[in-house]
Formats: sequence, structure tokens, C-alpha cells
Amino acid sequence: MENILTLLLLVLLQCVLGFDNLLYISLESKRAPADKQAYVRKVGIFIAIALRIVLLFLLVNLIEYTQSELFGFNQDGVLEGHFNGHSLIVLAGGIFIIYTSIKEIWHMMRMEEHEDAANKKTSTVAKVIMWIVIMNLVFSFDSILSAIALTDVFWVMAAAIVISGFLMVYLADTVSNFLEKNKMYEVLGLFVLFLVGIMLVTEGGHLAHLKILGNEITPMNKTTFYFILFILVVVDVVQGRYQKKLSARKP
Repeated sequence: MENILTLLLLVLLQCVLGFDNLLYISLESKRAPADKQAYVRKVGIFIAIALRIVLLFLLVNLIEYTQSELFGFNQDGVLEGHFNGHSLIVLAGGIFIIYTSIKEIWHMMRMEEHEDAANKKTSTVAKVIMWIVIMNLVFSFDSILSAIALTDVFWVMAAAIVISGFLMVYLADTVSNFLEKNKMYEVLGLFVLFLVGIMLVTEGGHLAHLKILGNEITPMNKTTFYFILFILVVVDVVQGRYQKKLSARKP
């Protein structure tokens, strides 16, 4: 009974922590040809589920190595850091997400469209799947470590990964279709993704004990993240309705 309750708790945890992952998958899959986007999402998530279980197995057996310091530096109090495998993975993922979101926002502001889907090659599909899998693993790193902290029963952790993965497959098309039909929320999604990148970078900096001018980087609190997310959604909804009312008043 205890294992079942832990399993339910882990599935809930995976779902909550997986929202930003789902958003990234929905936005990234748009790079593939239109008729391949659903396929890309499903294949990417299924591969990621398998690799998550492999990652879980590795972390269970090699967790001390991911937490051990790989290298460090101290530049006379200007810049100081002590990096391990965990911090490097989180930092790299955060930087990549910030880069991706800024690039997409910039393209959107310049009204530039991506390559026409009809001209995209099959290799593009493989590339999109690759990035979905890689970023899925980056997002899953902390959730797997949280699972290890809650239980040492491997089948419970693996089952939670599989169940949450299938839920993600089920919801991926819904989220993508919603963003496709409501383009205005795509901008919101990109800013949320940018915020996720900031959160990962601060978390990675904290894990690396990174100090800039003597000030240690502190991770963004999850409560702060969800509060900012709530404010962004409210502002977007209010502005959208206000814009509709202004448009309706025009002759």
C-alpha cells in the first residue's frame, strides 16, 4: 500500500514538473512538417520515456558521481564556481532554452516565418525528435532525483516515469492544437519557456555554487515561478479581451 501511495505521489510530481517540458515539446514540434508533427511528438516522448528509465537506473547506481565536483575556478572573487555533472546538465539545458525562446520571439517580432513545411526534409524530423529527447532528459533530471529522494524502490520510480510519459503523449496533441488555434498564446508560451530557462540557469548556478562578484547565485523558487506564470496568463487574457473590445468599437 505504501508503494502505491508513493507511486501516485510521484506521478503527480512528474505531471507538475512536466508542464514546461510539454510546452517545449509543443513548440519544438512545429519545426517539423505539418503532417509529421503529431508523429514527432509521440516518437520523441516514447524514446524519452525509455531513456528516462535508463537515466534513472544510472542515477540510482552512480548518483555520487553526478554530485562529485568535476572542476572549479576562482578568479580573485570576481567569478567562482565548482561544477559537477548535475549542474552542467541543468545549466546547458537552461542556456539552450533561453537561446531558443529569444530566437523565436525575435523571428516573431520581425514577422519571419520558418521554412515552409513542404520544403522540410526527413532529416528535419529526426533533428526535431533528437532535441525533444535531449530536452526531455534535461527536464527529467531533477524530477528523477526527487523520486530517488522519496523512495528506493526501482519499479515504483520506473512506473511513475512510464505513466507520466503516457499522460504527456495524451496531452501533447491537445496543447499543440490549442497553440495552433490561438496564436496569441504562442507568444505567452515563448515567454514562459524563457522563464523556464532562467529558472534552470539559476538552479544550475546554485548547484555549481557559482558566485559573481562575491554574490552567490540563488535558484528561482518554484512558488515564485508559478506565481509569475499565473500573472503572465492573467495579463495575456485581460489584454486579449481588452483588444477585442477595442476592435469591436471601431467603425
